[in-house]
Amino acid sequence: MQSITILGAGVVGVTSAWYLAAEGYDVTVIDRQMFPAQETSFANGGQISVSHAEPWANPKALGRILKWIGREDAPLLWRLRADFDQWLWGVQFLRECTAARTRSNIRSIVQLGLISRRELGKLRETLALDYDQLTRGILHIYTQQGEYDHALRQAELMREFGCDRVPKTQTECALIEPAIRQSTMPIIGGTYTAADESGDARKFTELLAQQAAARGVRFRFGETVTALQRQGSNIIGATLATGEVVAADATVLALGSYSPLLLRPLGVRLPIYPGKGYSATFALPEEISPSEVPTASLTDDEAKIVFSRLGNRLRVAGTAEFTGYDLALNPARCDAMVRRARSLFPALSHVEAIEYWTGLRPATPSNVPLIGGMQSAGLAGLWLNTGHGTLGWTLACGSARLLSDLIAGRAPEIDAEPYRFQ
Repeated sequence: MQSITILGAGVVGVTSAWYLAAEGYDVTVIDRQMFPAQETSFANGGQISVSHAEPWANPKALGRILKWIGREDAPLLWRLRADFDQWLWGVQFLRECTAARTRSNIRSIVQLGLISRRELGKLRETLALDYDQLTRGILHIYTQQGEYDHALRQAELMREFGCDRVPKTQTECALIEPAIRQSTMPIIGGTYTAADESGDARKFTELLAQQAAARGVRFRFGETVTALQRQGSNIIGATLATGEVVAADATVLALGSYSPLLLRPLGVRLPIYPGKGYSATFALPEEISPSEVPTASLTDDEAKIVFSRLGNRLRVAGTAEFTGYDLALNPARCDAMVRRARSLFPALSHVEAIEYWTGLRPATPSNVPLIGGMQSAGLAGLWLNTGHGTLGWTLACGSARLLSDLIAGRAPEIDAEPYRFQ
């Protein structure tokens, strides 16, 4: 039986383990944390959002970034550093901002997202998983006409690629999510994708890890990988901080933002840079009326934040801060996110129990993840499943499906070329 070691036990690593174990491989997962989903998958936005396929790199991006420079509460904050990798990534990002590249990247994200959403539904039904999921769709809402007009054009493009994101009037938005009637800011319209979902990525990952372990997957928690073990042009395993080498026929790199660090000593630069995201989780008291806080998952494109109802919690998450591997909470950004949430849903002004969190999203310049083998880089035996940016939860199951097809030598359902490391 062929052995496979997966580095990383976030939602991408654990779904990879599940699909590869289902293929009959002998799978081991290694993670430095003591439990699965303790880093970027821990408290993310909770959306399965194929409709959120527009990448950060688009023709409007540079103007927005320049407008937001110097604002600590900006939806996207580029904090300049003496960091070669940040500047290199920034140049690559700008190259992706053309209309043609944006269209191509949206197509790649949507086609993988559609498969991923379908695969998640199959897993949920087959394994009877309960992770505070809601299948009420995702509603994008807008308070500015220019942003709404832009969204309508993007929605039309996504429909062309198979994502049924449809325009909605102000009245129709309020019928989908009555809580927006409470907003102190006028909602002028929206777009709605009925097939999108929401749910707790951490709970899902924990449950799937349990199922994978019962299937024979070995999890080695509290183990830090310090290097990839190379023999000629082959990667034959991973070296741990203890000095132990975990040998394997194939090694899957699913370490998110930390994936590039293992490849740099081998002379390979992955085009991945950490984008720090924030979340604020409101513990909702019983006295709040269901009509005052959302149950449908919402995306506020203008503020770059999302809302997901997770049982008796409301997760508000988003924004992006490019500041290296710093995980410190920035109070100004936390406050801005909460202010926006309370403007849209005034009942949240009475909720004081808020849990803040940050995580590093592994962003490629195009927002298209890297999935596939590294033979072309002279690293046979090494496979990538990383670089999912804000869409790790959305794309996890589809990425794992694609990876397992490629490792098994089976023709995948979609063209794998857009996800290959160049």
